[in-house]
Amino acid sequence: MTSTETATSRFEHSSDALAHSVSGSTWRAAFRIGPADATIAPAIRVGLAAAVVLIVGGLLGYQQLAGFAALGAVCAAFGRYEPYPRLAGKLAMVGVALVASVAVGGALGLVGVPVWMQIGALSLLAGAAYCFMSGFEITGPGPVILVFAAAGAAGFTSTASGLMQLILAAALGVLVGWMAAMFPVLVLPMGPARLAVARAVAAVGRLEQTGEPGVVAAQASIARARSITASSGRIKSTVDHGRELVAVLDEAEAAVEAWREHGDPTLIHDITLHEKELRKLKRSSMIEHALKPASEIPAPEGYFVAGLTRMFLREVRINAVRIVLASAFAGWLAVGAGLEHPTWASMGAVAAMQGLNYKQTVQRGIQRLAGNVVGAVIAVVLIAMTLGYWQAVVAVVIFQVAAELSVIKNYALTSMAVTPMALVLIGLNAPITTDSAVARVVDTLIGVVVGVVVGALTISRTDRHHVLR
Repeated sequence: MTSTETATSRFEHSSDALAHSVSGSTWRAAFRIGPADATIAPAIRVGLAAAVVLIVGGLLGYQQLAGFAALGAVCAAFGRYEPYPRLAGKLAMVGVALVASVAVGGALGLVGVPVWMQIGALSLLAGAAYCFMSGFEITGPGPVILVFAAAGAAGFTSTASGLMQLILAAALGVLVGWMAAMFPVLVLPMGPARLAVARAVAAVGRLEQTGEPGVVAAQASIARARSITASSGRIKSTVDHGRELVAVLDEAEAAVEAWREHGDPTLIHDITLHEKELRKLKRSSMIEHALKPASEIPAPEGYFVAGLTRMFLREVRINAVRIVLASAFAGWLAVGAGLEHPTWASMGAVAAMQGLNYKQTVQRGIQRLAGNVVGAVIAVVLIAMTLGYWQAVVAVVIFQVAAELSVIKNYALTSMAVTPMALVLIGLNAPITTDSAVARVVDTLIGVVVGVVVGALTISRTDRHHVLR
């Protein structure tokens, strides 16, 4: 293929991608509500962590700093469903990243860095955060929360002592968030493993409906459950139950093979008997009928070294560069337009481009924009009510829980809750008006459009998810 043909091919691929972003089917798909299970407990934990730091901060007279402590507590929203031994390490890393982001943002503001340079620095932070979270496979709010923390800190203080207070508040919030996320290990140490095995069993049970395409999904679900069980079941008090769970997974694997090779659904029917019991909030004792425990639990995989390696994979580095470019361009465009909060445009671009492929970038962009519009209307009502501190605390906690409950179902619903929550948190530090809600929508629009366009212009020729039906 000549260079001219290559350029034409890329142009056509980018044009198809842009056409996908404005098609009616794409917009309809963005508002579909997806299935979700086991979302209540993680949402409550994140809400409680935010409530604790906001209440304590208010009682001690640190209302302004309490907002940054609440940002630190959001670390509890990362890594849901991870086995607790692995979660402890991943949340600690997220916590360090959050505190570091606050420190970087506060330092930029302290030395008086111009806003266009701040946007450049925050965009680099977004790219680094993407590499970090992708490498260590940390699920949750994504790099955008680190950018939000840094952007908020940039305009907070003009003194070194104020910056230290800011860092301390964020660190204390992280500690509370970490403790909230890890608390269940005391009562349900095998909870994530039981849920993962239940999901694997459910995937196997659906094979008669999903057919051959469901085999890959079922095998992937079994593999994930094995990894989680291996990490969870090394604690002395959980070894026996871990062996039981491995036995269930062995049975699930045998059911998949029997169905795939011989079309025999007998073992599928047997394995589905375990799901209901597995989903119960029990420490152990989940087998209601005879099932011989596995002889041993496999050794857990070392996630840290593997994470460091994945951080520098070519596809991760390329996506990080795309995020940096989209974030910087969106922010600078907002600066050129004279908008009051140009970093919000950068965050809109980052949030959109957290998707795994172009189709997800477009979908997240549509969902974030729609959610911001509705969320801004809610925020206007709250701002007009001139909430006091304690009323604001109640609102933040409610929105935080709502965001966590809806995050798996549809990102637009999450954005509807996050937008007023973010504006109320900003209002704890400085007075805001209804104009701020409108500005957030405009900034988000710029960020989303830039993110989608950059995504289309830099799309890999192997990324054809947007043309698959």
